[in-house]
Amino acid sequence: MTKRRFIVGGNWKMNGNLESIDGIIEFLKKEALNEATEIVVSPPSVYLSYVKENLPREVSVAAQNCYHVSKGAFTGEISAEMVMDIGCSWVILGHSERRNVFGETDEIVGKKVAHALTSGLKIIACIGELLSEREQGKTFEVLSKQIKEIADNVSDWSKVVIAYEPVWAIGTGKTATPEQARAQEVHVWLRTWLSEHVSETVAVGCRIIYGGSVNAGNCKDLAAKPDVDGFLVGGASLKPDFLRIINARV
Repeated sequence: MTKRRFIVGGNWKMNGNLESIDGIIEFLKKEALNEATEIVVSPPSVYLSYVKENLPREVSVAAQNCYHVSKGAFTGEISAEMVMDIGCSWVILGHSERRNVFGETDEIVGKKVAHALTSGLKIIACIGELLSEREQGKTFEVLSKQIKEIADNVSDWSKVVIAYEPVWAIGTGKTATPEQARAQEVHVWLRTWLSEHVSETVAVGCRIIYGGSVNAGNCKDLAAKPDVDGFLVGGASLKPDFLRIINARV
């Protein structure tokens, strides 16, 4: 059985200022971090360089988004090359807020995946269904379309982490609880999809992480699921409790 390294990402979204960021950096420096866990934090783009320069070396930094071309007249966007230029190695793509607030389509997400990988970035590629889609029994139909567009544009699977983030659970407290085994169920489905449509090697080796109201109270139960390879955490990554999530498999 392939050993997949546990990974925890902290998506700060549009939160923070220099003072609060210094507080996050302080607790990440002060406490012992689990060496077995890969850690990635994703601040707003204006703070990427500052965070990269001040975090412990074992914590990587990700952009929250990047465009699918290298440069040009695209006001407000940043490119994968710019992210690489300041020393960051990761980017989050296809987050539900990019899809559902800013209207990014599966096709656009696919183009971003292709360009980011070609530029040398590692990616956390997000997929997930809305509450209405879940209630209509369309979870796997939606995920199939999303994962296909990503998979069709992947040139190097060793640089890809898939984040399943059910939109109905993000920030709502409606976690896909271990008792319901919802996270495990969907992650198994995703691994089966990868086996059938990409390869068994990719299916076994690809890290699939969960994002949806993960917190210090439920992280250990979720981390115990065999196909949950880590988390993409939102608000909880801004607080010292993030350390408990990082250490969920200790």
